[in-house]
Amino acid sequence: MKQEFTFCCPCHFGLESVLKFELLQIGAKQLQVSDGRIVFTGDLSILARANLCLATAERVLLQLAEFDATTFEELYQGVKKIPLENYIAKTDAFPVKGHSLDSELHSVPTCQSIIKRAAVDRLAGAYHMSEFPETGATCRIQFSLQNNHAVIYLDTTGTGLHKRGYRENSNAAPIKETLAAGILDLARVRANSVVCDPCCGSGTFLIEAAMKALHIAPGINRMFAASNWGWVGKEVWREERTRAIDSVQRNAAFEAYGYDIDPTAVELTRQNIKKAGVASRIKIACAPVKDFVQPEDAITVCNPPYGERMLDVKAAEALYAEMGERFPADRAHPCYIISPHETFENHFGKPADKRRKLYNGMMKCQLYMYFK
Repeated sequence: MKQEFTFCCPCHFGLESVLKFELLQIGAKQLQVSDGRIVFTGDLSILARANLCLATAERVLLQLAEFDATTFEELYQGVKKIPLENYIAKTDAFPVKGHSLDSELHSVPTCQSIIKRAAVDRLAGAYHMSEFPETGATCRIQFSLQNNHAVIYLDTTGTGLHKRGYRENSNAAPIKETLAAGILDLARVRANSVVCDPCCGSGTFLIEAAMKALHIAPGINRMFAASNWGWVGKEVWREERTRAIDSVQRNAAFEAYGYDIDPTAVELTRQNIKKAGVASRIKIACAPVKDFVQPEDAITVCNPPYGERMLDVKAAEALYAEMGERFPADRAHPCYIISPHETFENHFGKPADKRRKLYNGMMKCQLYMYFK
């Protein structure tokens, strides 16, 4: 019988329901949903599958232990009890990172130091070594301290899951890939969808839509921290990559159209869609919003420019009004627009059928949904 582990995937606030659906699709079990994260169980195949296939998770954390800690001694002893030798090899690097919120142990650097010392002492006893070279694979220990409750993880992902590999360059205000993927799921993009982005920037919405429609695993072209962990095994990763490749739906009817008034952004999008391997499905042109014509039954998704200085704000508001004139925003022409502007609907000229609060980085936004 395969060993079961407990995992945790953080996500953007507001995308928990989307991530839950993704996790159920890949076979995760015993899901526990809370704000900005989902805890679940699965075997090593699920560890690899989650990293390769989840579009809206920020990373995949392996949960090692949880316990209450109001003193540094309690934190030290709690970590020292974890059988870290089962996961961290003699030469592996094991840096420590984490956060503390509403807890007695509020100094993050001190918590990092205590956890590191506990990990060293545990591994020293297990391996009968006094010094560790830390030249091998990286097994980052991550901790969360909230209301005096500590949870200790190993980060299986490494570089965040939003780093798909296709967007080495981006425009000034790109939308994060994981957030774009979540919005596209809410927009009900399917294998036969037509998607438009009249403010395409660096092409994130277009590429994520193509990957979703064609069932291309977002992590298929990259490696992860756990790819180098000996106890996970190379065969697990080979099997899951093969499974992901076999799942690609090359016969999907999906197509997309992207426009931007900035020629530099258009060229950037062209480069990125080529790098992502979806250029044959996406047509790009340099054009202003005032010339946009939305095909019937196409889904328009966009992250229009916004400004923080007054003149920029006025320009953004003028753009929203222009969008309102060009987007029918009805059942036959659904639109999904993310904006931090609190009076977006007033300038767009039509109240949204539904709104959802989302965060683009630290910026509070609304997803304005028009579909009726």
